[in-house]
Amino acid sequence: MTGYVRFITAAKTSWIVLVLAAAAAAALFAWGSGGESDNAPAVGLPDSAESVQVDELLDEFPSADTTSAFLVFEAEGDELSAETLETINGKVFGDLVDFTPDGFVPPAQVSDDGRVALVIVPLDPETGIEAQSERAQEIRDAASADLGDDVRVYFTGPEGFEVDLAAVFAGADITLLLTTVVVVAILLLITYRSPWLWLVPLTVIGVADALAGIVARNVAAAVGVELDPSITGILSVLVFGAGTNYALLLIARYRDELRLHEDRREAMRRAVRGAGPAIIASGSTVALALATLLFAELAGNRALGLACAVGIVVAMIFALAVLPAALVLFGRGLFWPYIPRFGSRDAISRSPWGKLGRAVSRRPAIIAISGFVVLGALASGVFFVQTGLSQNDRFLDKPEAVVGQEIIADAFSAGATSPATVVVSRDDAEAAIAELETIDGVDAAVIAEETDDLARIDVTLDASAETPEAYAAITAMRAALDDVGAGDGLVGGLDARSLDVADAQARDQALVIPLILVLVFIVLVVLLRALVAPLLLLVAVVVSFFSAVGASWWLFQTPLFGFPAIDTNVLLFSFLFLVALGVDYSIFLVTRAKEEADRLGITQGMIRALAATGAVITSAGILLAAVFAVLGVLPLITLTQIGIIVCIGVLIDTLLVRTVIVPALTFLLRDRVWWPRRPKLSDADAAAQGADAFADPLEVERRRAAAAAASGEAEAGDPSKEAPAVAGR
Repeated sequence: MTGYVRFITAAKTSWIVLVLAAAAAAALFAWGSGGESDNAPAVGLPDSAESVQVDELLDEFPSADTTSAFLVFEAEGDELSAETLETINGKVFGDLVDFTPDGFVPPAQVSDDGRVALVIVPLDPETGIEAQSERAQEIRDAASADLGDDVRVYFTGPEGFEVDLAAVFAGADITLLLTTVVVVAILLLITYRSPWLWLVPLTVIGVADALAGIVARNVAAAVGVELDPSITGILSVLVFGAGTNYALLLIARYRDELRLHEDRREAMRRAVRGAGPAIIASGSTVALALATLLFAELAGNRALGLACAVGIVVAMIFALAVLPAALVLFGRGLFWPYIPRFGSRDAISRSPWGKLGRAVSRRPAIIAISGFVVLGALASGVFFVQTGLSQNDRFLDKPEAVVGQEIIADAFSAGATSPATVVVSRDDAEAAIAELETIDGVDAAVIAEETDDLARIDVTLDASAETPEAYAAITAMRAALDDVGAGDGLVGGLDARSLDVADAQARDQALVIPLILVLVFIVLVVLLRALVAPLLLLVAVVVSFFSAVGASWWLFQTPLFGFPAIDTNVLLFSFLFLVALGVDYSIFLVTRAKEEADRLGITQGMIRALAATGAVITSAGILLAAVFAVLGVLPLITLTQIGIIVCIGVLIDTLLVRTVIVPALTFLLRDRVWWPRRPKLSDADAAAQGADAFADPLEVERRRAAAAAASGEAEAGDPSKEAPAVAGR
């Protein structure tokens, strides 16, 4: 590693690193962004899912190449007038026919109270979201023409949801990126209190983010995966958050070393050697944890894991290669007005975090218990968490499609707009209908289409879409069809697909979460060469995750948010980000404690590590929490929930777990924390030697040098000490 560190910091070679980075960036930008999609995020169920098998069989039916838009006409008064209904039916046989593939639109359905009319417009599938949006607007214009101000028109149904969901992500990357950059810039400026130091890490991380997006898209395209805007948005947030953390750690260590070394390049070499292992361990932990999503069933989870793992690797490379080379180009004046002068006083002795560590060391048992009580109180909300959001509940601000769907649900049968689709053999169709109509929750079942071999049965449920009652009915239907004919009947549709997604997400959680814990534990064991310390850190970060989820649930129930439930994929992603990123701060702290313990013992070493890293880790935690909170700028509840849970979890981990609980447990265990390894300096021996966490290493070194010099002079004046030297000549 010595040759590498010298290459990226030496005066003759450091500029080469920047030239190579610029050339690589230019080449990647010229290469292109790879596979990307402007469409809404796809779930990506496996082919084995029953709803996917139904979709494949539906390709054999005459209506396979059609979709539909629902037009909802709602009267502002008591009911739609006869004149208005005549106008609506005129559109059914007039302007709306031009949009259909076969020139036919079914007559309008009017609700029992006469306030709502529903028109279902068959459409040809349109793959491009821009063309979809244009057609949707044309249909809206045609539907609302010649109607009075007392009638509202809503565009909903399958086509409406696709258009509105895609609109949510239109420009999502730009919105997230700009907001993230502004947040990071402000926090870096506050952290460094320098008018220009913040520009260096922000520029390096910004380039890393741009390249991470390009590399991730090309890697994904190479394996046949398409990244949607939600994934690329999370990727940017993750790269900026992790990259800034690495930059803060490196620059803080660089600032410390500038006090001890007059040559800034030597100071950077020592900073990279000191912070590098922690950054590598941190980045490896996050990348490997993200890579566990490659084992998931849902294609969306695999795409997120692949893209974000690539992004973390790029961020780590830039933090350990490009950032050091960029920083050493400038002199100490880069830190103005708080310039770290060579030989200046050690700031660690004045650190409030070190004083906090010393206070914790006096009563570690009481403080550790108190810390876990606080975490337990926050985690109490976990017992009340509800999971699973319906299609209508996934938006912070309800779009037109959701409003229209709710009007239909109130005016007609709850499941009328999202019937379950049953595919059975043609010979078993009548028997299947007879069996289905006996099931609780089934309102009606009719044969909608037939081929030579198959029949499609549309089943209307009496429960609203994507509710527990609807899922129970789907489960009962699938069980009942196993006893009809050859037992090869399949159930699909919106509710069936949502149920399959929930089941697949549960299987992914059961597989991925243990994998994440095992991988993080292995990385910590390799880094710390111990078993107890990694276990301690892992338990602490898992407890903080449950505390974050519990606290977030209480927050979600307030009038400010009013979320009915947590979406199915939120818990997995939040666990992934919190465990992988949350353990970073403990890694930064404990690796520094391990380094300091070699000369101070674990108690004083932990106090000094807390003093040395307290400010930078707190800044990094607040910045990462703020960056994830940026996900709330998009009007999609799923991303908002992930952002809030991770934000709260990072703050808990930064301000309580890393600051209080981990040091308290370390003070309780002392040397046993490194088991089965024996420390170089036991805590008892360090105490006997008078080890002091607040002693300035520079001053200690000066005293040792003075003592050695005095000892040398004494030996020179003692003939008995010179005799061996003379005899040896």
